Amino acid sequence: MILAVVMTVIFASCDELTSIAETATSTVGGGGETTAPALTNDEVIAGLKEALTVGINKGSGLASATDGFFKNPAIKLPFPPDAKKVKDKAIDLGLQNKVDQFELTLNRAAEEATKEAGPIFIQAIKDMSIGDGFTILKGADNAATNYLRDKTTSKLVSAFSPKVKIAIDKVQLTKYWTPLTKAYNTANILTGGSDVNTDLNAFVTERAIKGLFLLVEKEEKNIRKDPLARATDILKKVFSFLD
Repeated sequence: MILAVVMTVIFASCDELTSIAETATSTVGGGGETTAPALTNDEVIAGLKEALTVGINKGSGLASATDGFFKNPAIKLPFPPDAKKVKDKAIDLGLQNKVDQFELTLNRAAEEATKEAGPIFIQAIKDMSIGDGFTILKGADNAATNYLRDKTTSKLVSAFSPKVKIAIDKVQLTKYWTPLTKAYNTANILTGGSDVNTDLNAFVTERAIKGLFLLVEKEEKNIRKDPLARATDILKKVFSFLD
C-alpha cells in the first residue's frame, strides 16, 4: 500500500515537470530567448496600412503648411520643365521677378491642395487590397509605399485633380502664368515658333502627389528602423518582426 502511494506521487511529479517543460519549450526559442508572438497575414496587412496612414497624416500636415513645398528641396515644385523656354525667354525680357512669383505661387497651390489630400489618400489605403503582407513587410524599407504608389496613383490623380484646380484658382496661379506665356508667345511670333500651353492643373497634381509619396516613404523607413516611431500596438507588433 505504501509503495503504491509513493509511485503515485512520483508519477504525478513527472507529469507536472513534463507540463512545465512543454510550456517552456513553447515560449523559449532554441537559443533560450522568448520568441515573438506569431503574426498572421491579416495582422501584417493591418500594420502596413497603419504605417501608411501614419505617414500620410504626418506628410500631408507638413506639406500643407505654408512653405511646406516651397522650402522643402525634396518636394519643391520647379518651373514646369516643359516650359523652360518660357522661363528663359521671360528672364531675357527682364521678367525675373514674375518668374519668381510664379514659382512661389505654384508651390502655394500644391500646399493649398494638399490640405484636402489626407482623406483621399487614407481612403485609397483602406481600399487597397494586399495579398501577401509578409512579402511587403520583409521587402525594401519603402516597399509598402511603393505598393501604395503602384496600386493607387491613377485613382489618386482622378480624385485629387479637382482639389488642385480649386487651389490654383484660390491662389490665382494663372494670374502669374498668363503674363509669362503671353510674353513668350508674343516674342515667338517674330521667330515663327509654336505657342506654349502647359497644363498647370496636371503639373501641380502630379508633383503634389509625388511629393506626398516621398514624405510617406520617409515615415515608413522611420517606422521600420526606429521602435520609438511605432506609436500604436499594431505597429509595435508587426514591425518588431523586423528587429
